[in-house]
Amino acid sequence: MKKWCLVRFIATFFLFYPGTVFPQQIKEVEARLLKQANENIEKYRKGNAAIQFVDKDGNALKNAKLEITQQTHDFLFGCIIFDLIGNENTYQEERFKRNFKRIFNFAIFPFYWPGYEPIEGRTQWESRLDVVEWCGANGITTKGHPLVWACKSGTPKWLNAFTIPETEALSKARVTNIVKGFSGKIDIWDVVNEPVNVKTWKNKLADMDNENDWGVEDPIPEVADYVEDALNWANDANPAATLIINEFNTIKRLEVRNRFDALLAELEKRKAPIKGIGIQAHEPRQEWYNPEEVWKTFDLYAKYGHPIHITELHPQSGGKDITGWRTGKWTEETQAEFTDQFVRLCFGHPAVASINWWGFSDRNIWQPGGGLVDEEYRPKPVYEMLDKMINEEWKTHMETVLDNQGAATFRGFYGNYEIKLTTADGKVSKHKIHVQKNEQNDWRFTLEQ
Repeated sequence: MKKWCLVRFIATFFLFYPGTVFPQQIKEVEARLLKQANENIEKYRKGNAAIQFVDKDGNALKNAKLEITQQTHDFLFGCIIFDLIGNENTYQEERFKRNFKRIFNFAIFPFYWPGYEPIEGRTQWESRLDVVEWCGANGITTKGHPLVWACKSGTPKWLNAFTIPETEALSKARVTNIVKGFSGKIDIWDVVNEPVNVKTWKNKLADMDNENDWGVEDPIPEVADYVEDALNWANDANPAATLIINEFNTIKRLEVRNRFDALLAELEKRKAPIKGIGIQAHEPRQEWYNPEEVWKTFDLYAKYGHPIHITELHPQSGGKDITGWRTGKWTEETQAEFTDQFVRLCFGHPAVASINWWGFSDRNIWQPGGGLVDEEYRPKPVYEMLDKMINEEWKTHMETVLDNQGAATFRGFYGNYEIKLTTADGKVSKHKIHVQKNEQNDWRFTLEQ
């Protein structure tokens, strides 16, 4: 009787809690997916390269030594850089910049409408320029976030004075002016933010004082109408720009994942100029994501052929309870451990093109303890782990010797490289190459002396 009761309890437990995974199963699932991710990293994040050196007469250089050093990544590792905009947080600016650029080659700029244009016609575009220029000088790619967001944070109060058609015209002018005005300086945009979780533009502007903006499920064709418009405006302003729509809760909640998929399918049918799919990774805010659901989400959206961007990653270290896949507390150690796992899954999926953290320092952070450095900009374990991962584990550095044909081959991560050549008589020269995906990656250099 007792045995039967135990069996019935176990069956009932899994009937009502089908997502429950016990510790050994957790280890097995994580090991399997991380193994797959690591195999994919070798397969999809690296390319074969061949280099040949000859003298001015075309003779192969022999017995020369090569030092091959990767200097930059093509993959985008990024973070919001809001702290530096408009003197929002000028504390130890140079230290902030130094720590930021050591691990990041991607910076996200704020373009929330209420903050960017608090008074009609008075935009804050100049406050971004110095930081945009600093990013350009340091090889950091830039992105703007967001252009259209149908909620309180995306609609300035002064829009209340206009009719809905007038607000649509103003939104078009805003998108056009920003995207065209920053063309060549910022060419990646989160065009529409959270479209399947908030109201459509018309429904929001019809009742701006109602701030119950989230958890709304307006019909997908109506959602697609205003999203398609925004994408077309941005594309007309800069056809070369990467245009992203950005959504949250797609990893955790299957209904949101499927709803976003339905929107993407509708936009695909309409041939809307979407060029990237944004996945937020900080909802629910204390969640340790099930790695299988992470992978399923990437696989689902990869079918559209657009690069996937992890737009808002924000694991914390403030001592709150971990929810979801694992249990425990969010500490600096678990923050680093989760980030290690999640970033490997992202880098290991061929559809993912960027990973962006939603805050750099605990001094100025949305979720307490969510920074990569503390309030004094001292690196936390998560920063040190990322530094080793990005700058050591996932960067190629090797030495070799040219063969009798004056040639050498190697396989390295996609990015820019410096090739240092030392000839048999001790002469040194340096050469630049860029190992790129879907390219031949063959170089022939002629030494004049």
